[in-house]
Amino acid sequence: MNPASSDTEAHVPVLLAEAVAALGPHDGALYLDGTFGAGGYSRALLEAARCRVVAFDRDPDAVRRGADLARRYPDRLTLIEGRFSEMETLLKPLGITAVSGVALDLGVSSMQLDEAERGFSFRDDGPLDMRMARSGETAADLVNTLSETALTTIIRDYGEERFARRVARAILAKRAQAPITRTGELAAIVRRAVPEAGHIDAATRTFQALRIAVNDELGELERGLIAAERLLSPGGRIAVISFHSLEDRIVKAFLRTRSAEAPRASRHAPDAQGPASSFTLINRKPIAASEAETQRNPRARSARLRAAERTAAPAWPVPEARA
Repeated sequence: MNPASSDTEAHVPVLLAEAVAALGPHDGALYLDGTFGAGGYSRALLEAARCRVVAFDRDPDAVRRGADLARRYPDRLTLIEGRFSEMETLLKPLGITAVSGVALDLGVSSMQLDEAERGFSFRDDGPLDMRMARSGETAADLVNTLSETALTTIIRDYGEERFARRVARAILAKRAQAPITRTGELAAIVRRAVPEAGHIDAATRTFQALRIAVNDELGELERGLIAAERLLSPGGRIAVISFHSLEDRIVKAFLRTRSAEAPRASRHAPDAQGPASSFTLINRKPIAASEAETQRNPRARSARLRAAERTAAPAWPVPEARA
């Protein structure tokens, strides 16, 4: 997520124009902004049409800062502190059971990265926290308590780090001397364990992995997509901006599986057909930021937008969790 700041409106969210165009806001419609941040997407939707927006953010600071924007759009913007994966439950008290669009700008926000005390970034030293909701286990809890195997799995799977086991062993060796509590300390440990390669800081992948684990970001995304499918009216649209391959693969698989683009059963086995397509893809390939945008904001280089339109078919059944 790279939202516009309510304090500094010169900051523009990544792929903002493209996401709003994909959603096609129109008067009288209701849209959900699942990742409010500083309100960049909510503001753009409200300015594009005489519509209503309900926005979610699990970060209480984001909801607090959004009060000014809500006052600017009385009766049109509603802010709710909570996870977008729980949007159905959070909307029930408002009597909302269907919406015209859902926007999800994934990942950590620029504001969170810029606040050293939140512990998301190693650019400035701070407490090893990384919690979006300011509750639950911190990154420090994970690095100081998990086994070598568990740490290796997180760093390898969520950070796509080739030297995950080497990093995990370095963490265990250091914490045996004293708990690891600072971002700068962890970054230094990782840099010593991982060979230098390219222009990306060696600590980047490990920090991404721990942040995803602390906030269950991939689980949130999977549950949020399912909730959006159930809430979207026929013709309603979803636009998702992701910033790394793990997120993008989940979004791609979800939308393609539920669209006519998905491989169908063999003509020799017509009875094996699954549920009817619940989405039509708006763009077959993800939309990337323009060269001009990446020059203004280097972080936009990894951004990918996928969008789809809801059909009239029922939402797909959710597989039961395995015991």
